[in-house]
Amino acid sequence: MGNFAANEGLSTFVILVWLGINAFLFVHFYMAFLVDRWFYTRVLLGHALSWARAPAACLNFNCMLILLPVCRNLLSFLRGSIQCCSRTAARQLDRNITFHKLVAYMIAFHTAVHIVAHLFNFEFFMDAQLNRNSSYLPFILSEIGTGDNASFLNPIRTNETNPTIVMFTTIAGLTGVAITLALILIITSSMEVIRRSYFEVFWYTHHLFIIFFIGLVLHGFGRIVRGQTPASLKSNDPTVCADQFEDWGRNGSNCAVPEFAGNPPMTWKWVVGPMILYVCERLVRFYRSHQKVVITKVVMHPSKTLELQMKRKGFRMEVGQYVFIQCPSVSRLEWHPFTLTSAPEEDYFSAHIRIVGDWTQALYEACGGDKSEPQEAWKLPKVAIDGPFGTASEDVFRYEVVMLVGAGIGVTPFASILKSVWYKHIQNNQEVFTKKIYFYWLCPETEAFEWFADLLQSLEGQMTEKGMTDFLSYNIYLTRWKEKEAAHFRVHHEAENDPITGLKQKTLYGKPNWDNEFTNIASKHPGSKVGVFLCGPPQLGKSLQKQCLSHSEADVKFIFNKENF
Repeated sequence: MGNFAANEGLSTFVILVWLGINAFLFVHFYMAFLVDRWFYTRVLLGHALSWARAPAACLNFNCMLILLPVCRNLLSFLRGSIQCCSRTAARQLDRNITFHKLVAYMIAFHTAVHIVAHLFNFEFFMDAQLNRNSSYLPFILSEIGTGDNASFLNPIRTNETNPTIVMFTTIAGLTGVAITLALILIITSSMEVIRRSYFEVFWYTHHLFIIFFIGLVLHGFGRIVRGQTPASLKSNDPTVCADQFEDWGRNGSNCAVPEFAGNPPMTWKWVVGPMILYVCERLVRFYRSHQKVVITKVVMHPSKTLELQMKRKGFRMEVGQYVFIQCPSVSRLEWHPFTLTSAPEEDYFSAHIRIVGDWTQALYEACGGDKSEPQEAWKLPKVAIDGPFGTASEDVFRYEVVMLVGAGIGVTPFASILKSVWYKHIQNNQEVFTKKIYFYWLCPETEAFEWFADLLQSLEGQMTEKGMTDFLSYNIYLTRWKEKEAAHFRVHHEAENDPITGLKQKTLYGKPNWDNEFTNIASKHPGSKVGVFLCGPPQLGKSLQKQCLSHSEADVKFIFNKENF
């Protein structure tokens, strides 16, 4: 229970509060449209009125939230401010993309309910116009008002039309269609398979959020949902006058013809604040993107991984942070995130870029990766940098015992950490709180080892010289190989170094037994808080998170942290 509270307690609380606010807004606004002011509107629409307005309130709330988790500069500022007071609170900011997705799902759900309810509403409005019976109250209500600015209730003013025409000739209808189409494209292009295989499709369609928010703000200006005015309620009490509609406005009648007005647009009040914050965010990014960046070195690793070493005036970073990189000669619009692999102590910053898509392939070629001869410095492409931005890995030195788990290219943030650890020790930095690091690297094939193995070999040799061999324990797993498939390497196992990586620690085959690893670490460090840091796929994250929650031997607490950008 203690491990669950430490790992998921605050996250669970935040989600429950968010769900609670959604539930409260839904119920509150559902009931708000059951009062007398909306009596005659309900005569036309029934409870479909409340079913349309309640999700609209929830949409306003969630659209207020959706932009905040992607304001990276704001989150980095908050993270730096909060973590000095509460590490647990700061860790919640590392789950910004997860929360962004949850809010998006909630927006999609309430949009669906809102649309379905309004489809029924349009049919009810149309039916009231078609059933031209003077003894039929919905028809009488539909006849009230003769001009666009008159006090009408039914927005469909004639029986010589249909709901589809009304939908495409009103502000509410046009903006509603635009909002819905934009939302469908944004959500479908955000699917994992699209985002990973066709990142450009995801990136471009995601910017339809601009159309979404413009349509959202304008949507309410149509004032298509109308209710009785407060003044009219005094001269026409619907609970009394509804049955006397044939005598409305006649001499001797106590019931005047009711007057109606639309609700003033409210959505802009919900979203204007986050929109201003997001505009400021983009202005900061624009300013950063125009600061000069110099590529000082390009390294082409055999595993088709491109290393860029760069410098920018005033650039300051912490371990595990990431930047967004733009290359104008490849695309002036696209920005892609990459973890920094350099240490803060170095006089440059670097990123290792795996060539897996059109953009990275174009950058690889622009840097001369497809050429055998070295590229001259003046021929290297210009790049722009936005960042650095904070991640969970910044907290690594706040734990006495640390587990670092990287999968494939996901090892990049840990390159920065391991380099920084080494620099701190050789500089005799007494502020290093971390006493033990357990490092796990999972790779599918041998090619992925090449660029990082050099760093590990250097650290291994230097730590041996300093007598620090117990400080770093590392295990490298070749996950797509089984022991029997690696039988031809057996003869080399008698050698001092591993035949694949060149390290003294032998490569392991298959996947690690996490239950055994966690149990072993818990037994060696009783009474400790162990920071577990992952940069890898969601499936691995779920497995490690489960282990963190289930292992509490010797009152050890495993605190799970995942890179999430």
